[in-house]
Amino acid sequence: MSYWSELLQHRELLWYWTRREVSVRYKQSLLGVLWAVLQPLALTITFTVVFSMIINVPTGDIPYPIFTYTALVPWTFFANSLGQGIPSLVGQMNLITKASFPREILPFGTIGATFVDFCFASLILVGLFIVYRIPVSIQILWLPLLVIIQIGLSAGVILFGSALNVFFRDIRFIIPLLIQIWMYATPIVYPAALVPDRLKPLYNLNPMVGIIESYRAILLMGLPPVWSTLSLGIIVSTVLLVVGYFFFKRVEPMFVDII
Repeated sequence: MSYWSELLQHRELLWYWTRREVSVRYKQSLLGVLWAVLQPLALTITFTVVFSMIINVPTGDIPYPIFTYTALVPWTFFANSLGQGIPSLVGQMNLITKASFPREILPFGTIGATFVDFCFASLILVGLFIVYRIPVSIQILWLPLLVIIQIGLSAGVILFGSALNVFFRDIRFIIPLLIQIWMYATPIVYPAALVPDRLKPLYNLNPMVGIIESYRAILLMGLPPVWSTLSLGIIVSTVLLVVGYFFFKRVEPMFVDII
């Protein structure tokens, strides 16, 4: 709790760093915030051609484009958070060595910036709801909970990974491969129902399984979150956040000497 208390005392710095991350990302950018939309939209089009027209993955009564895009928006938020958050400490070496502040502000700022991308990409989802005439149910009120769980998971992985990257710089080369493998181990392009029963105990240990399935449940089906898998995801995410934050703060005093 002392870590969170210290972070709360520096909330203005966290807010400033998040705004800086957003402005730097789109400064002198030709398309600006459209990049936040293009990535999940391009993947949706690609996956629709491959897994709907060629392989024909079954998605029930849900059209494949919105089936995939509903998962790709939160997944892109998660993947970009990891891809940008884990190298954030090494990328700001001068700041870390010259100023005293909670170092977790740097990776947390990248999560805040990618959340802005998540909000912009969600606007296309609203358009798809209108095009495919998907009704909005009261279950959408669960949406903030899913976002909070996902942010907690991202923060736990990023805190651990960014601290580890200070000691072992090749961690940044592993992250793209890890994210790619993680995506195919998550029901993004296919429904979780296709996973064989014998693999589901291991498969459901992936916290993103319950999160993605719950996004689809509340947005596309008008159902509550899939608690059978989401509850396990909550436990795993909480453990990762606590362990990641503890590890980060224990090794934080060594950052200046190593960097």
